[in-house]
Amino acid sequence: MSEVFVIISMVIAWQLYIQLLRPLKMLMQGVEAIKDRDFNVKFLSTGKLEMDQLIGVYNRMMDELRTERTRQEQQHFFLEKLIFTSPTGIIILDYDDNVQQVNPKALQLLGLNAEDILQYPVDRLDHSLLQQIKKLASGESRVFKTDGSNTYKLQKSHFVDRGFQRHFIMIEDLTTEILAAEKNVYGKVIRLMAHEVNNTVGPVNSILQSALKNDKLWTSHQFDTLKDALQVAMDRNQNLNLFMRNFADLVKLPPANKKPVDLHQMLTSVVKLMEIKAGEKDVEFKLELADAPFIISADEQQMEQVLINIVKNAVEAIEGRGTISLITLPAKRTMIISDTGTGIDDQLAANLFSPFFSTKKDGQGIGLTLVREILINHHFDFTLKTVTPKKTDFTIMFN
Repeated sequence: MSEVFVIISMVIAWQLYIQLLRPLKMLMQGVEAIKDRDFNVKFLSTGKLEMDQLIGVYNRMMDELRTERTRQEQQHFFLEKLIFTSPTGIIILDYDDNVQQVNPKALQLLGLNAEDILQYPVDRLDHSLLQQIKKLASGESRVFKTDGSNTYKLQKSHFVDRGFQRHFIMIEDLTTEILAAEKNVYGKVIRLMAHEVNNTVGPVNSILQSALKNDKLWTSHQFDTLKDALQVAMDRNQNLNLFMRNFADLVKLPPANKKPVDLHQMLTSVVKLMEIKAGEKDVEFKLELADAPFIISADEQQMEQVLINIVKNAVEAIEGRGTISLITLPAKRTMIISDTGTGIDDQLAANLFSPFFSTKKDGQGIGLTLVREILINHHFDFTLKTVTPKKTDFTIMFN
C-alpha cells in the first residue's frame, strides 16, 4: 500500500513540476525576447485562467512595443531624410562634442569631405567657420563674414539623448540675402547722389564754359588768375562727374555676356597694361601660367576689369620693391594673384568688399565691390586673404 502511495505521490509531484516548469520557461522566453528587442514573440493560451491573464497582458504589451518601435523607426527615417536634404548645414555632435553626423549642405559650406570632419572634436578643427563655434554657448547664434565676401549665421543648440545633453550646430548661408539687401540700399543712395550731382554740375559747368568762352571778359591780364580758377572749378566738376559715373557703373552693371575666353591671354594683356605703373614702384610681375590655354566662360570686358582692379590693388599694397605672381592651375580651375605687400589686417578683412569701405586715404571703396559683383554674377567663388606675412592671395575658382 505504501509503495502505491509513493508512486501516486511521484506522479502528482511530476505533474506539478511540469505545470510550474512551463510557465517558468515561458517567462524566461519572454524576458529574452524583450532583451533582444524581438517584439514578435507571443504565447498561446494554456486554458488556465490566471496563466492566460498573464499571457494576455504580455501579448498586448508586445503588440504595443512593436507598434511603438515601428513609429520610432518611421520618425527616425523622416528625421534622417530631413537632415540630409536640409538647405541648412547641420552638424550633430556626440556626448564628447566629437562630430558624429554632418549633412551634405554643411560639407558644401565648409568645403570639406565627410572623412575630414567625422569623429573629430569640433573645436579643434582648423576651419574659419568651425572656429567660431568655440565662442557660442548652447542657444546662442552669431552672424559673421569669412574673407569679406560670404556671410553666415551659426547657431548652436542641444537635445537630450538618453538623459544626457548632445549639441548640434546649424550653418546658414546668408550671402545672397545680405548682398541683395545691401545692393538695394547702396543703389538707392548712389542714384540719389548721381541725380543731385548731375542737376548741379551740368548747369554750373554750362555757366563756367560760357564765361570762359567770352573773350571780352579776359581782355585784361589782371583777370588771368580768375580765369585759371574758373578752369580749375570746371575741371573739378568734370572729375566729380567721373567720380559719380564710377558709382553708377556699379549699380548699372549689365548681366554677364559669357563667351569662351583664354584666361592666359587676358592675364598677359593686363600685365602689359600695368607694367608702367608697377615699374614706377619697383614692382615686378612673375607669370606662372600653365603651358596650354586656360579657357573659361566669362564676359571678357567685365573679367578684364576684375583682373585690372586686383592687380592695381596688389601694386598699391606693396611698399618699396616687391613681386606680384600670377598663377594658373587649370586642373583645379583656379587662378591666384599673389603679392608681397603689407597684408590685410584681421580687423579690416571682413569689410574689404563692403561698398564705400576703403583702406586708402583717397579711396572711393568701389573697386573690390565691383570685383565682388562681377564674380558673383559669373558664379565664380573667390577669396582674399593674407596666408603668410608678406604674402596675400586673391584666389578665383572658375566653374
